[in-house]
Amino acid sequence: MTAPQLEPRKTPIQGRSKATCDAVLEAAARILEEEGRAALTTNRIAERAGVSVGSLYQYFPGKEAIVAELIRGMRRDMVELLRAAVEDASSQAFRPAVATLLAATLRHHTDRPALARALEREEEDLPIDAETQALKSELRVLIVRFLDRWGIADAERCAFDLVAMCHGMAAAAIRAGEEDVDDLAARLQRAVLGYLGRSV
Repeated sequence: MTAPQLEPRKTPIQGRSKATCDAVLEAAARILEEEGRAALTTNRIAERAGVSVGSLYQYFPGKEAIVAELIRGMRRDMVELLRAAVEDASSQAFRPAVATLLAATLRHHTDRPALARALEREEEDLPIDAETQALKSELRVLIVRFLDRWGIADAERCAFDLVAMCHGMAAAAIRAGEEDVDDLAARLQRAVLGYLGRSV
């Protein structure tokens, strides 16, 4: 079976082509939010976006590439949020600083929770492309920087473990249909503090 193409065919430059591309992405996002993955077809996306299927295929080789672009967008947003959180946390005590970072990583679940849950599930079924891998690596680098600042030994390994642990807990909660992000954040904080052996 041939692996799906996950990269857009071309990057829109002019205003009209960018608007078409954005409409396709937003249409796919709304279908995932409101109707679920079973309803996500290129025909349905094009119909919801108000464009022809031919126009859709000018930019994306298939629905997998559209979903992959939505995932990359989510990861880009997470990197920006975590960068800002690391900056904010630099003036905080350790425990509230951890809470600040966790809130940033879960922010996409409060902005558009149904879409975030759908994209987290979709990501499990798609191969990781180069940009998504780079974005995930940058998230880990930001966490290493935070841990180094607090003198945590072996910050690289700790960051790897913490990312894996938090992602695993969050993914399990999402699959179980949990919607209380604050409760999830509190549980993640207990797990992080326990792993690091820190309470303050």
